Amino acid sequence: MPCSVQATAGLLATLMMFCGEVAMARSLLLAEPSQLAGQWQAILSSPQDTTQSQALQDKPSNTCLVELKADQTLGGQTDCLGHWLGDEPVRWFTEPDGLSLIGKQDSRTHLGLRQGHHYQMTLKSGLILRLERNKSQSAH
Repeated sequence: MPCSVQATAGLLATLMMFCGEVAMARSLLLAEPSQLAGQWQAILSSPQDTTQSQALQDKPSNTCLVELKADQTLGGQTDCLGHWLGDEPVRWFTEPDGLSLIGKQDSRTHLGLRQGHHYQMTLKSGLILRLERNKSQSAH
């Protein structure tokens, strides 16, 4: 009987390790560039701003429209983003936990994936930069 308990425990441990590895592999899948290609809105806000208060402000100075192109280059108002980041982004790529922007001077800015399928980071100034799909464009 002790052998069957040990065998069962060993089998259970092996099964748990396998399931954990499968779950980990799924969580690290990269989004394809074609899935993210399209028009995105970059929004600069303070930590105290709610989504509702941000929508009421609708100031041109706190939003930029950018295009994530399928060839992993950026288009649109990249100069606006560059003003906030300190280096105008020209390329982008996906990461398991988000998205990175690469600037003209090879700076790298990482935006983490958040609930609601938007990307976000906190700038050194304490302001929050959020990148979300342009609402006028339907999701792929």
